Amino acid sequence: MIEIKHISKSFGEHKVIDDVSFTLQAGKTNLVIGESGSGKTTILKMMVGLHTIDSGQIIYDQTIFNELNEKQKQDFRKDIGMLFQGGALFDSMTVEENIAFPLKMFTNHTEKEIYDRVNFCLEKVRLHDRNNLYPAELSGGMKKRAALARAISSNPKYLFCDEPNSGLDPKTSIVIDELIHELTVEFNMTTVIITHDMNSVMQIGENVMFLYQGKKWWEGDKQTILSTNNRELLDFVYAADFLKKTNPNKNL
Repeated sequence: MIEIKHISKSFGEHKVIDDVSFTLQAGKTNLVIGESGSGKTTILKMMVGLHTIDSGQIIYDQTIFNELNEKQKQDFRKDIGMLFQGGALFDSMTVEENIAFPLKMFTNHTEKEIYDRVNFCLEKVRLHDRNNLYPAELSGGMKKRAALARAISSNPKYLFCDEPNSGLDPKTSIVIDELIHELTVEFNMTTVIITHDMNSVMQIGENVMFLYQGKKWWEGDKQTILSTNNRELLDFVYAADFLKKTNPNKNL
């Protein structure tokens, strides 16, 4: 579980995050949604220590993360897996080498243990026969699955996914969503997904926070999101329909 308690962040005179509190639950997919500029990425960067917070607390189980020194934060990040928006695979490494990379960097495992774990993770994301391919030889969805395998290779307690469906077609996006949810439940991870994709919300949105202009504007789950009377959230949810109605001749 991760608790965000009254965190705020400003850049100069501009307050990006304003007194946000939210609980992210273990074994569930926790989605942070909102339009561009709402503060989603800033929240993510504060949670992994790339941005300092101006006030408040970020608590991982019993650990107050923002009170750790830099060395302690680096050690703590070994419990965090990251799925980056673009996948961030190393082009010069094979799929197998990409997944083995963090294990070689941050563990004392033997070569056999490392590659047993690599094959285990590839099996989990249904890429068991793609070990020796390079990223350039993979489709967009396969790249995301390989990046997901790398993210879970160190058996993290916390998994962060930054726009995991960016650049993917709807069918492939569903596959990635389902994989993330399956792995979250199986390994009882606290998974945090930053997204503006409403398909993901309706597919796997077990615990959802809607950010609006840097503030927590709504929270709930995929069952209750459509029955809300929160106007800003409804505008976000139905934005595509509104655009089609106001631009009937435009191909959206």
